[in-house]
Amino acid sequence: MKDRVRESVFNLLGDAVRGKQALDLFAGTGALGLEALSRGAVRATFIEQHHPTARVLRENIAALGVEALCDVITGNVFLRSRWEHALGEVPWLVFSSPPYAFYTERSEEMLGLIGGLMESAPRESVFVVEADGRFDFGLLPRPAEWDIREYLPAIIGIYHGHPKH
Repeated sequence: MKDRVRESVFNLLGDAVRGKQALDLFAGTGALGLEALSRGAVRATFIEQHHPTARVLRENIAALGVEALCDVITGNVFLRSRWEHALGEVPWLVFSSPPYAFYTERSEEMLGLIGGLMESAPRESVFVVEADGRFDFGLLPRPAEWDIREYLPAIIGIYHGHPKH
């Protein structure tokens, strides 16, 4: 996610970041999860498949001195059973910012990943999906409840889970 898009997303999220557990799928160097921590998230879990990139991510976490707040899982993000148990009951802030081609080449897996997480997420969880114009946000669960914003070429969808009653 480009810096200007990330800044816009966090401005849109505002206080919704506070008290959440950030889940940075396709974490890369961890910019989204680390930004969430700096804005009040209580923990961050990073999923990154590429071992050299995960090593850079761990170095970034250490440089910021937030190791105690972070979990880095090196593995396939689509194998949820290997990492979803690490998430707690604290509402999640889920970032899905994969290579855009995943939404066309791995469409079923992407929709299954996001939909499955939405089903199991604690109430008040928030989802941020970054894609481009090739992805039909109308395919996501509860399509009318997503706030869709264009930061071309990026398109961002934000979903706020329902509050506790």
